[in-house]
Amino acid sequence: LRDYNVERYMRDAKLCEIGEGTSEILRVLIAKQLGERLG
Repeated sequence: LRDYNVERYMRDAKLCEIGEGTSEILRVLIAKQLGERLG
């Protein structure tokens, strides 16, 4: 795969997937903390 741009696209796609997961986890944690403070 190194000879083609496919390698880079696959690597970048995985990084985006990891980043999106991290953002989703942070949203859940923030919502939980806000719920505890307000509720």
